[in-house]
Amino acid sequence: MNALVRRPRAISAPSDLIARHDGRAPRYTSYPTAAQFTPEVGTDVQQQWLARLPADEAVSVYLHIPFCQRLCWYCGCNTRAVSRRDAILGYVDLLETEIALVESVLPGTLRAKSIHLGGGTPNMLSRDDLTRLFGALRHVFDVTPGAQIAAELDPAVLTREWVRAAAFHGLNRASLGVQDLSPAVQEAVNRIESFQIIENAVGWLREAGVGSINLDLMYGLPRQTTDSVIDTLDQILTLRPERIALFGYAHVPWMKSHQRLIDESALPGAEERFVQAEAAAAYLAAAGYARIGLDHYALPDDGLAVAQEEGRLRRNFQGYTDDVRTVLGFGASAISQLPQGFVQNLTTERDWRAAVSAGHLPAARGVALTDDDRFRGDIIEQLMCRFRVDLDAVCAAHGRDRSELDQALSNLAPLEADGLADLAGSILSVSEAGRPFVRSVCALFDAHLDRAAQRHARVV
Repeated sequence: MNALVRRPRAISAPSDLIARHDGRAPRYTSYPTAAQFTPEVGTDVQQQWLARLPADEAVSVYLHIPFCQRLCWYCGCNTRAVSRRDAILGYVDLLETEIALVESVLPGTLRAKSIHLGGGTPNMLSRDDLTRLFGALRHVFDVTPGAQIAAELDPAVLTREWVRAAAFHGLNRASLGVQDLSPAVQEAVNRIESFQIIENAVGWLREAGVGSINLDLMYGLPRQTTDSVIDTLDQILTLRPERIALFGYAHVPWMKSHQRLIDESALPGAEERFVQAEAAAAYLAAAGYARIGLDHYALPDDGLAVAQEEGRLRRNFQGYTDDVRTVLGFGASAISQLPQGFVQNLTTERDWRAAVSAGHLPAARGVALTDDDRFRGDIIEQLMCRFRVDLDAVCAAHGRDRSELDQALSNLAPLEADGLADLAGSILSVSEAGRPFVRSVCALFDAHLDRAAQRHARVV
């Protein structure tokens, strides 16, 4: 056990609260959520929105790499396992083409304040692939000095040589998937890797000067226990990552068919999930990490912790961020966030390849923001990021009347009665006990939510 951190005291799950408030709700990485995307927002609309970007707009660039060497059964991402190099090479060719297609409609050379390689497993790309992609991006965008350049990495297939190549192109942030270090849990989700593999990967990143490292963990996995969650934290905290993300496993086999390979009888129930998350939160707090929003943790001097302290924390499809709002997404299923709304590329890799090969922007669906969407989205984002919102201030900022929230607030009473939320004057706040249920509070303001649908994961 880490000698510097005490194990958290026994935590009891509030079974009565879980029974009453553990419904299904979106993760609110956007509002409206992807469930509201329609084909009405397609290539023509995307082209118009891109052309109308201000010439001095600062943007974040996201490249989706949908390949993995192995398919983890818990995964909710758009990815597939590949063994053939030509599949990746052809994809990189088309990414270059898509970047050029977007360049042809942009109003000028926009400033890129961040570049994020997501997946999938971006370290499936070769060093030559990285050179080509970063060359294409730097040809189209003015990558600002000190830009955040990040990648999501699978430590099991990471090499020192790849890290050095990525660092040459500016990599300064990295996120490594860990999930849980228990062999029993790893076997249950088809992701086998030792702590030594994680330690080696972090060492190579530190050696190359990557200054911000995030480790992704999960709770609620099959065969997982509170002890295994704390045992995992016990080991990874010896690496002192700047950030830790602790996501609740979302079991949605009706959306991700490979999750059917998971033994549902081995999944912990809602009360055990609650205890796992709260025990981890207490352990990380004792280790000096600030709790960021719902499921992130950061050292006090990290950019996320500073953004939270200064009220600049935001929410997008990459989770909690201190990045700019405008995101340009490239690759199959990538989502762009533009001032007018959201646009998602064709999600099937085959369809995306066909569209780009034909010289078309590969937009498939999206949603144009209404004034009401912006209004409600502001409330939801503040609740997700700050657990507090001044409703009168938001109404004033959007030119809305407080009475438009009467229906949402009329459903707040059960949450208030249980001490999970409180409305005092115009200030709506989520209590410390209510943090795990914040998505239920946000759902009150969601005008699009179909409460009868079962597409979303459970809140707890």
